[in-house]
Formats: sequence, structure tokens, C-alpha cells
Amino acid sequence: MNSLFDYNSAVTRRQFFRKNGTGLGVAALSSLLGSGRAFPAAMEAALPHIAPKAKRAIYISLIGAPSQLDLFDYKPDLKPRFKEDLKSWLAEQGQRLTGMTSGQAAFPVAPTIFKFAQHGQSGAWVSELLPWTGKMVDDLCIIKSMHTEAINHEPANQLVYTGSMQSGKASLGSWLSYGLGSMNQDLPTFVVLHATHTSPYANVQAISSRLWGAGFLPGKHAGVALRSKGDPVLYLQDAPGISRDLRRKMLDGLNAMNQASYQAVGDPEIQTRIQQYEMAFRMQASVPELADLSGEPEHVHELYGADSKVGGTFASSALMARRLLERGTRFVQIFHRGWDQHGDLPRDLASQCKDVDQGVYGLIQDLKQRGMLEDTLVIFGGEFGRTVYCQGGLSETNYGRDHHPRCFSLWMAGGGVKGGQVYGETDEMSYNITKNPVHIRDLHATILHQLGLKHENLSFKFQGLDQRLTGVDPAKVVRDILA
Repeated sequence: MNSLFDYNSAVTRRQFFRKNGTGLGVAALSSLLGSGRAFPAAMEAALPHIAPKAKRAIYISLIGAPSQLDLFDYKPDLKPRFKEDLKSWLAEQGQRLTGMTSGQAAFPVAPTIFKFAQHGQSGAWVSELLPWTGKMVDDLCIIKSMHTEAINHEPANQLVYTGSMQSGKASLGSWLSYGLGSMNQDLPTFVVLHATHTSPYANVQAISSRLWGAGFLPGKHAGVALRSKGDPVLYLQDAPGISRDLRRKMLDGLNAMNQASYQAVGDPEIQTRIQQYEMAFRMQASVPELADLSGEPEHVHELYGADSKVGGTFASSALMARRLLERGTRFVQIFHRGWDQHGDLPRDLASQCKDVDQGVYGLIQDLKQRGMLEDTLVIFGGEFGRTVYCQGGLSETNYGRDHHPRCFSLWMAGGGVKGGQVYGETDEMSYNITKNPVHIRDLHATILHQLGLKHENLSFKFQGLDQRLTGVDPAKVVRDILA
């Protein structure tokens, strides 16, 4: 008696109905659609719930949390309050403090040392650290009233990118892949790029694949990370002596064995494995052309900046993101780390901004020139904000800031979002929101809405629950910012 064979051969009641539901039923539906309309093996992707304004999206993730006080949330009245101790005031706020500052004897006000100016017809205030961003404020909706519950990086990033501070949830890009499906069979639906930073002193937060993982969704919806140096994907080239035809035959044999296992066991992850092998085979032809930026005209490189010719930089990642979207990738996430300025903020924040400022300007203008911005949603921001009080030593030229979840800034552009507006307000110290609060769940609901998905209807049953990106807590679409 072979117990392993018996186990693999066993078909549970759930597997029986799954196989029949996605086998005979789909085959019958395919016959109704006609021979030219192949239907997917598993009916996972939902049709758009509403008319979408955007077909695709880019999320530029500033890991570490940039300071809203030094970039977008201008508070000139703080200058006369330099070094004013907020200890008693903070006690009144009932604010949870991190372990990094809770033991400080004083909490001195640290006004920004950077100059701000108004830009565009909207008159939006933008820091001198972002001169290129200042040029395009009329393309942007700057939200100054974001807020979150998380006060530390790992749970905060999980909340922003998976909708929950608990591990094991599906990421935003995976939900979009699951809900909308692919627009290109030769490239992944969800691609992740990791851009380098140039500051040698920056505090670089570690991040994990949980931020772009599929969680409980089928594995094929996980983000595919392209490497910034060397081959974009490991083992992209066939081994010496392996021809393309031989590779195809090997893959066909492997797929046949996997299909036999699926018929015996009914595990949907086996189908995922088959699809991923096929995707890898097609990527061997599509990725080398995608990653070759040498064919881009010189004026495009000038738009993104000289760094666009240097692999792995933010500028080259932004250009790569545009090329991915052009070829049908649904969602691109660019991670740029090093935004955690607990000390030496003036030095390190300036370096971080220089990394991204022209590159993101080039991306927005490039999308506009190609007629893609109107149906491409771009999001730019971190996981929480920074404190008005200084962490550590304070001088007139140097300071640091701790984590602050009660308010922070990000911006959105394109994809049906109304440009040239500033949404939300904070108090005189950029500490509490005074108008139009936007929670992370509201941001998620709005992103899904612009891509044609109602957050209440996009769900996946797992462990007896209907899982959603926005969870069970209230979430709303921020309609005031939509065109």
C-alpha cells in the first residue's frame, strides 16, 4: 500500500466541485463564445464593476516616510516658535510616542529650514527640495490629510500596501491583477522595481516581499520583481546547449506532468505553476527588449535626467515603468528606500529628493506627451508622516524627526484625478488634521474605483471570510478629488 499515492489520488468534495466548475463549465462556456475566444482556465478575474477612468497605475513608494513639513505642508508660523518645548502640549494630545523619543526630556519645535514657494495656477506650496515637482503642480492633486494607525515602519508599510497591519494579506497590485486580469500575455500583470538611492548616510528600512505578495490569492497574482543590475530576471537565458525548441519540448513535458497532478489532486496552485512556467518562457523573449533603454530618443533621457541612463536609479526605473505600461503591464510599483530621517534630516532628505524629483517629473510629462496620463493613475508617497518636534539634538541648521501617523502628505496624478488642487488641511503644527481626513483605506477605495472596481465587491473567500483590500472598517472613495 502506497499511502503517498493514495493521498495524491484522493479527490475531496471541494476539489471535485472546483474541477467541475472550472473544467466542464468553462469548456461549455468557451464553446458558446466560439473558437476564437479562448476563456481562462479559472474564472478568477472579475469584470470591472464600474466604468474605469484608468487602465493602469504606478505607485511610487517612498519607504521610510518623508517629512511633510519639509516638502508639502508649509507652516511658516513655526519659525518664531523654534525650540519651544511641546512636552505638556503632547501630553494633552494623548499621542502615542515611539520608543525613540518617548524618553526625551524636551520636545522642541523644529521648523523647516527649507524655503517654500507657490507654483502653478493652483498656487500650491512646494519646498525648494522639489523644484521639478513645483513645475508640474497643476498636474497633481496633493493630499495633505492622509492618516494611519501605524507608528512603526513594518506594520505601516503592510497597511499601505496590503490593507492590513497583519502579515499574510494580498497586496494592492495583486488585488488589481486578480480583479482586472492581464493586458499582455508576454509580461507580468504586476511588476516591482527597486530603485537605488545615493545618500551614503540614509537610514534604509528593510522591506520584504510581503509588500508585493499575493497572500491568500492565487500565486500568479504576486508582483514580479525585476532586478536593476545584470539580467532583469535570473536564468533569463537558456543554459548552454539548450535550444529554444528543446526548451519548449522540456516545458511541454513538465506541463503535462503538472496537469496530471492537477487532475489527481485539484490544487489550484498547480495551475499557477503551469502558468508561471509559460510566462517565464515568454519573458525570455519579451524582457530583453523591454530592459534595453538604448533605443529611447535622447530627448526622452533629457526629460528624465542623466540618471535615466544608469541602471537601477530612480530615473531609469521611472522610464522602465513607462515602458512596462506601454506594453500592457497593469500595475508597476517602484520602491525607493532611505526616507527615514531621525537625524541629519537636511542633509539626507535633500539627497533623497534629488534622486526622485526630475525622474518623476519626466515620468508625468512623458505620460502626458504620449496621451497615457489620462488613463494612468500615479501615486507618490510614504507610509506615515514626521513629527513637528525634533528627535535628538536641534540646531538652526540640523534636526531630525520621529514617526507621525496622524497626518502626512502624498500626491496623485492622472487616471481621472483632478490636477491642480490641494486637498485637506492640518493644524498650525502639521500635527492633527483639521479638514477632509483621508485614511489609507480611503486611498485604496479610490484607487480601486478609478480602475473600475468597487472596493465593497472585490473579495476573495479565505478561511471562511470574504477578504477585501479595504477590510471590514469603513472606507470611502474620495470623490472630491476626482475629475
